[in-house]
Amino acid sequence: MLWHTNPSARTWRTTAAPADVLTFHQTLDGYRPTPLTSVPALAAELGVAELLVKDESQRLGLPAFKALGAWWAIHRALQDHPSTTELVTATDGNHGRAVARMARTLSLKAHVFIPAVVSDRAIEAIRSEGAVVTIVDDSYDAAVAAAAEEAIGERLLIQDSAWPGYEVIPQHIVDGYSTLFREIDVEPDLVVVPMGVGSVAQAAVTHYRSGPLTPVLLGVEPASAACVTTSLRAGELLTVPTGQTVMAGLNCGTPSSLAWPVLRAGLDAAVTVEEYEATLAVQDLGRAGISSGASGAATLAGLRAARDLLPLTSDSTVVLISTEAAP
Repeated sequence: MLWHTNPSARTWRTTAAPADVLTFHQTLDGYRPTPLTSVPALAAELGVAELLVKDESQRLGLPAFKALGAWWAIHRALQDHPSTTELVTATDGNHGRAVARMARTLSLKAHVFIPAVVSDRAIEAIRSEGAVVTIVDDSYDAAVAAAAEEAIGERLLIQDSAWPGYEVIPQHIVDGYSTLFREIDVEPDLVVVPMGVGSVAQAAVTHYRSGPLTPVLLGVEPASAACVTTSLRAGELLTVPTGQTVMAGLNCGTPSSLAWPVLRAGLDAAVTVEEYEATLAVQDLGRAGISSGASGAATLAGLRAARDLLPLTSDSTVVLISTEAAP
């Protein structure tokens, strides 16, 4: 287990995401706030008053939260690039499907680049949305590079990872995720978020460091793809090697350049989890009636791993973000 903590994170302040993001989502067919489900058995296990799971297994007709960011970003980007004919992206699964779904809705073409470690089931789900799929026999970072190279002319890159020179659309994606946190109607003492390139964790920090509530924020990622935690511990943005993990949606080697300064300043703690810990968390959430894949259930695994290092009491309220349905 890798562990990082920042004692000054709760005093850091930033600017909130635009208010019109939530308004946009509320206009979409099928929009409704996702459940915030209490799990008393897990609260008792972890010695807290209440444990709530923000269940993103059904969001806007898709089995993950990713449409919140992708669809807002596409909406905003097309205002700036009205001649776009094709959307291009790289994905570990759910983001690519969300981009492909909106492309089909808007009668645009979609081209999705996927690292070879992604499951056949996830690939076929993206193809079912009408997208052209290119499998890159390498890592997620390599798939992102291939997508960026493809996105020229009237092809528009819709990527949730940012790098110098490509930060406007990734920021729209992060802003889109703000709806998830605006829907949480409790005052948590701790919020636990999964981390891939760090975008949803960036959204969590932005939300809770721009308003009146200042809970502890814990980010969780796989031990085999610990790009954010490794960077935080080193004090600089680093790239780490990645392999295969059951937490496929978190299998990223380089933090987003937008997420990095926000997480460095405003994230209280980061922890890594092993494969078996995430698998067990999937099973335990399933027993509680919550469908979660390993990337979403990583938050429960991370809370368990870090429990004794966190400032929790028997009066604490904890919110876990479960970002996807079980496959």
